Amino acid sequence: MLPARITFFLLAAALLAAAPAHARGTIEKVRITGLDKGDDAAIIENIEVSLTLYEAIGKVQGESRLEYLLSQAERQTRQALEPFGYYNPVIAVEAPRQGDTLQVVIHVDKGEPVRVRQAEVVITGPAVRDRYLREDLDDFRPREGEPFDHVTYEASKVVITRRLAERGYFDADFTQRKVEVTRAQNAADIFLSWDSGGRYNMGPISFNQDYFRDGLFEPLVYWEEGSYWHEGKLDRLRESLTKLDYFGVIDIQPHPELADDDWRVPVDVNLTLAKRNIYSAGISYGSESGPGVRGGVERRYVNNRGHKLSTQLDYAQKRKSLVTSYRIPAFRWLDGWYTFAISAYDEQTRYIDMRNFKLIGSRSGELNEHWTVIASLNALRERWRYSSGDPFNDAIYQSSTLVYPQLTADYVDVDDKAFPRRGFSGNATLRGGIEGAGSDTSFIQADATLRWYVPVGEADRLILRGQAGTTRTGDLVAMPPSLRYFAGGDRSVRGYAWREIGPRTPAPDKYALGAKHLVVGSAEYEHYFGGGPWGAAVFVDSGSAFDDGIDLHTGVGFGVRWKSPVGPVRVDIAHGLNHPDSQFQLYLNIGADL
Repeated sequence: MLPARITFFLLAAALLAAAPAHARGTIEKVRITGLDKGDDAAIIENIEVSLTLYEAIGKVQGESRLEYLLSQAERQTRQALEPFGYYNPVIAVEAPRQGDTLQVVIHVDKGEPVRVRQAEVVITGPAVRDRYLREDLDDFRPREGEPFDHVTYEASKVVITRRLAERGYFDADFTQRKVEVTRAQNAADIFLSWDSGGRYNMGPISFNQDYFRDGLFEPLVYWEEGSYWHEGKLDRLRESLTKLDYFGVIDIQPHPELADDDWRVPVDVNLTLAKRNIYSAGISYGSESGPGVRGGVERRYVNNRGHKLSTQLDYAQKRKSLVTSYRIPAFRWLDGWYTFAISAYDEQTRYIDMRNFKLIGSRSGELNEHWTVIASLNALRERWRYSSGDPFNDAIYQSSTLVYPQLTADYVDVDDKAFPRRGFSGNATLRGGIEGAGSDTSFIQADATLRWYVPVGEADRLILRGQAGTTRTGDLVAMPPSLRYFAGGDRSVRGYAWREIGPRTPAPDKYALGAKHLVVGSAEYEHYFGGGPWGAAVFVDSGSAFDDGIDLHTGVGFGVRWKSPVGPVRVDIAHGLNHPDSQFQLYLNIGADL
């Protein structure tokens, strides 16, 4: 007989040889079944983030590591479902082997969601009488009977906490913050309460900068010291300072810890100057103006009183312009500017030789967050002539001098100024002059443009645009071309060249004269692939510039859209329907069109 020790080792070796070999292996793929890829997309994503199995895909794992990963998959999946209110799911994990590879399948049955059985969400203290906080409490989700979704619950909690802070309840804190989940009954009980503490008031504002004269920015503080605290007041102050374009950094810091006995919170406004000069340069090309260059310089601040100076030059082959403006801040009554500007313009295209010189004095101001108004006094001297043959032979110059006041109003109420999908924007202008009071003729002119942005689906939009203008004058000949109406072009009726639509000189030249009246309408639909940034558009435009009878011209086309980092880019190709043999027109625009 063999010794006992040798017999033991032989037996052990035989048992090991007979046992199945769970050797090293590689997880090839992980699949999650039982969930809808549309409605449950967020749940699937959370499971994928939570599973450590995904980190092991494609990597050789030892036997013990594989067993550990598979044993943790059920627990991790269950925990990933809880934030969405599913506390009693049925989960099965399968991991069939094919040689050295495994494909893990996780079957998920969410089961019934946990629902809110009881919700006690209250605020105590002076904020009980605050209307906005009462509305936030009424809007708190989830309500009784609704599934207990952690994301919704946390979002509602943050809304109230932030509202307390922005309305000056700096001492607010939770007195109770508890959610009890009873798995057996699929029920959740919410117990949430805040003590608001007292409401603080607006204290003294200190502008900390070392260049501008003292007191320059104090008119921007439109509220009275001692009034109720509201974060929106500081937001508006920040916006006003940003629009001045003096500063590279604007840091507004309230100090509730330094409040006085009247609960007045001091505020430090720390301002860092931006670079004084801005230079710009570029190249341009127009089908009528030809190739050109442009350049400009702006002095953000000329002196410690905040004055600004800017000059812009556009020098093209057939069209040139120079504009210089001097602006003085005007903070009282309305945020805005006093502006004095001089402009010179020269155009010598194939159909007109025109030069004008203009002096402008204006006062701009913001009525509110939507309305901006500019009142100005203008003095215009313009000389022009149309060709009556080859290069202006025998053409007679006409000239006009007009002195007239003008009122312009701009309106913007959209969800996103860079890429609006919902809301309205528009502008309106009214001007008029009197013969003998600096003008060669009496006239009154009014025009307006309105844009309506309508969201469609997740990312698409419909843009409706309308424009109308009219002129009343006894002598249209004395009205310079720069104040007449033209139609056609990328911002008018696409499918036609700039100034193509409207009254014209007699044949054979048939050059655009400009008109008394203008009517334009447009409808455009933009579709963005997968939500963007690339998209396509189709549109139809119709309109006319006319003196007596209206002659509508209609154009249709399509375009490419790109939400670029510098703003929307639009490339359009359009064709006019009134002249089937006319050429296709190509347009390129960059930036939001408000």
